[in-house]
Amino acid sequence: MTDTPRMMTAIGYETPGGPDVLAPQQRPVPAPAEGEVLIRVIAAGVNRPDVIQRMGHYPPPPGVTDIPGLEIAGEIVALGHGVSGHAVGDRVCALVPGGGYAEYCAAPEGSVLPVPAGLSMVEAAALPETFFTVWSNVFDRVRLVAGERFLVHGGTSGIGTTAIQLAKAFGAEVFTTVGSPEKAEAARALGADHVINYNTTDFVTEIQNLTAGSGIHVILDMVGGDYVERNWKVAAVEGRICQIATLNGVAEQVNFSRLMMKRLVHTGSTLRARDAGFKAAIASALRQKVWPLIEAGQVRPVMDSTFRLSEAAKAHARMESSGHIGKIVLEVAEA
Repeated sequence: MTDTPRMMTAIGYETPGGPDVLAPQQRPVPAPAEGEVLIRVIAAGVNRPDVIQRMGHYPPPPGVTDIPGLEIAGEIVALGHGVSGHAVGDRVCALVPGGGYAEYCAAPEGSVLPVPAGLSMVEAAALPETFFTVWSNVFDRVRLVAGERFLVHGGTSGIGTTAIQLAKAFGAEVFTTVGSPEKAEAARALGADHVINYNTTDFVTEIQNLTAGSGIHVILDMVGGDYVERNWKVAAVEGRICQIATLNGVAEQVNFSRLMMKRLVHTGSTLRARDAGFKAAIASALRQKVWPLIEAGQVRPVMDSTFRLSEAAKAHARMESSGHIGKIVLEVAEA
């Protein structure tokens, strides 16, 4: 174990609220538990669940720190009992259940991956949350395969930019929805075959035209609300829809006859509360199947902006503006 301080700077909040409730605090440096490593954080990704937690609607799982932050990159400085396969000094990125907005963060060893060759620490911090989520849902849960048509809503979000690139890399025909011409251009540059500006075009009508009525095989949706019914309309017979968020709220009313007539599967998941073994299996698949694509330059995190750790409130305001294209990252320390 390297020398580590007793206290650290972290971002916390006294009461839920807007971005301005986030502020630096002094917290004890966590000790790695059995099966965990302690990471000196160089950079931490900012994600929509962090915003929802700050607003008071997404509390951390039992036993998890209230410090926000679900993904980090940095250097291992200590190993908990029983850890193998990692060493002090390793440059890594990790998916964590919380605690990322801090100078030090403990991470389950199975959720820790090497920083891909050619990526900076800031770029590596933008990988875990979206890549774990997309792989788990698109490729494991609803089994997207080459030759199928795939739709992801919000194509320039962190999830969207990741999903477009991975779906394309594994042979799908990619459709996405975005909210501006600038975002449409960015989505096309990532490889999307069909980009629909939902502010000017009805995506249901456009997709029906583009597919000659045959529809989409796999849909990844973060919107919810009235998109549930609209996704069912554009889904192909035997289509699969995966719900990973409901940013527009819950669907008040849906026509289940459409689900039955098309024999659709509409599933969903959340990742944060899943156990360490489940996340370790995703990490293993990513290391084997996706990390080589990153190191070859075929897939990369799309970076929107960076902020200092002390500017976490500004980072959240940037995310809430929905003007970002790709990932927002906090720079915590020098690499």
